[in-house]
Amino acid sequence: MTSIENLTAHLNPPQKKAVETLEGPVLILAGAGSGKTRALTHRMANIIASGFASTDEVLCVTFTNKAAKEMEHRIFKLLSDLNVPVTRELWVNTFHSFCVRVLRQHIDLLEYKKPFTIYDSGDQLALIKRIIAALNINDKMFPPKNFQARISDAKMKGLTPENLAKGSDRKTDPKTLEVYTRYEQEMKRANALDFDDLLLKTYLLFQMYPAVLEMYQNKFRYIMVDEYQDTNHIQYLLVQMLAKSHRNLCVVGDEDQSIYSWRGADISNILDFEKDFPEACVVKLE
Repeated sequence: MTSIENLTAHLNPPQKKAVETLEGPVLILAGAGSGKTRALTHRMANIIASGFASTDEVLCVTFTNKAAKEMEHRIFKLLSDLNVPVTRELWVNTFHSFCVRVLRQHIDLLEYKKPFTIYDSGDQLALIKRIIAALNINDKMFPPKNFQARISDAKMKGLTPENLAKGSDRKTDPKTLEVYTRYEQEMKRANALDFDDLLLKTYLLFQMYPAVLEMYQNKFRYIMVDEYQDTNHIQYLLVQMLAKSHRNLCVVGDEDQSIYSWRGADISNILDFEKDFPEACVVKLE
């Protein structure tokens, strides 16, 4: 039995198909308990063990640090069992940790200094409160948390203050625009990014510097995204950008279960996958 046969020996037929279909776009529809993590980790191990890509040429993105660590551990174990040496780091990340890795290298192109600071929700709210006070906005009539939520929503949709000011099709009230504009100025002055910025600034970096995008497109010859039904618009844009040239994109998700609607998750991302990639191979895990 070959090493690859060893890898797929204990998989059921749909899992095996998902693991062995390496080229082109792949949509894996998987409900709870159908072995989606097993399919994803075995697929990444297969790509590397078969010599299609080295360990640092495959990008795997999931939603929690715990899931990323578990997947990385499983992939290391699979490759070890196949006697495949892991000489370079694996890129198994959350969207945010992936973007941090990119921005640590290129943030100076966006006129920030290295290293930058990351603001958490509390830091963000404290800054918004100071801005509201400076702008003489009544915080009883206009609660700071409302501005925080609207700024976050705009960033998840890939919208900067400039986009909103130019008149996007989404109506934004003048006070939110005023606070968002000042907020971005103060964040720049503090050399800081918030969590939503990590994704938005990476998107803007790729948009403004095609050579940087091309470098990452060439680096990551295969891309896999877990829980694709929970991606929001800015995550969708990032994935589309990175996969545009080679189209070796594999997404895993359950079209009946989205748990991050409060974070702007857009179920149409998975429902429209076959529109985005008409040549996609669809695998249903039972």
